[in-house]
Amino acid sequence: MRWNELSERQQGLLLAAVSAEFALTATAAVDLWFRPRDEVRGRKELWWLGIFVQPIGPIAYLMCGRRSRCGR
Repeated sequence: MRWNELSERQQGLLLAAVSAEFALTATAAVDLWFRPRDEVRGRKELWWLGIFVQPIGPIAYLMCGRRSRCGR
């Protein structure tokens, strides 16, 4: 299906979904880049691959891949 075949509502929803996906991926990538290795659950190399599996990868990293910083 082509862009011009979509309704305005569909175009808006698609743009919102793509924007959210981009924001989640960027947030996960920046967090993974700056987070020390000992604060990441599992291997950072595998999380780098995982965050680009859309849309589950960045959500999984942000929810499960980080160790809590509470109490530090």
